[in-house]
Amino acid sequence: MLLRPGYSTRRIANELKSAGVIRSPIAFVIFHRIYHWHSLKAGEYLFEKPANAFEIHERLARGDVYVCSVVIPEGYDVFDIAQAIQQAGLGSSQDFLHVVSSDTALISDLAPNATSLEGFLFPSTYDFTRTESMEEIVAAMVRQFRQVAHEIGLNQDVQKTVTMASIIEKETAVPEERPLVASVYANRMAEGIPLQADPSVIYAELLEGRYSGSLHHADMRFSSRYNTYLHVGLPPGPIGNPGKDSLVAAMHPAQTGFFFFVSNGNGQHRFAHSLEEHNRNVAAFRRAMAGK
Repeated sequence: MLLRPGYSTRRIANELKSAGVIRSPIAFVIFHRIYHWHSLKAGEYLFEKPANAFEIHERLARGDVYVCSVVIPEGYDVFDIAQAIQQAGLGSSQDFLHVVSSDTALISDLAPNATSLEGFLFPSTYDFTRTESMEEIVAAMVRQFRQVAHEIGLNQDVQKTVTMASIIEKETAVPEERPLVASVYANRMAEGIPLQADPSVIYAELLEGRYSGSLHHADMRFSSRYNTYLHVGLPPGPIGNPGKDSLVAAMHPAQTGFFFFVSNGNGQHRFAHSLEEHNRNVAAFRRAMAGK
């Protein structure tokens, strides 16, 4: 049951009676007035077994509220997180996306050019209550990002670093590969070669509401600043929310001569120095997939 802020003791007692938690609202109010050293906390409470008035009162005084755990995996973009928030019963996905696009002041000191909080909603498991506002939920995710950024010393070129980390996060789930993926993109940027990151094209189409679930050759020509096949350098902002390993990899890419990588068909990647080597790796990947 949900007890909202501002409810009087009598209102709380009546709500408890209506929910079948207590028998007598009057007795509960009298009990509270006699032992009034604790105020009753607003929130959502789950009563799964019978309890006496004293036990109920103690739970409300402690604020032993029911919380919704929301798991935000590494790499989730704002659309994924919005859906997770809605599925947890914490509010609508539309409300979440509105706050993410409007509350950029939460990160303006670190990323003054950010047009949304994409990239700054740190992946973790959060415990929220249904009395928390959407602004409070989003702020909690940003606070977690700030904490991790402080731990790893991320205080310069924050938006660029987070943008690069978000691409790295989308490209590989293997922690030890992330510095290698970072090196590929760092080498390409140094040479003025387009990043050609498929996840950036997917994100560009997600923003326009036109992603079909898979990429085709024609998608690589989709007109968007987020399309790293058409535009040299980083996209204008993050394409997801990276975890700590990807942030560190973006800050400290491995020193390699790699310019290409492709899946090996087993969850990892083959890296290449030249286009010829890359083409051989692509052929090996196609053979591996054909044999499955």
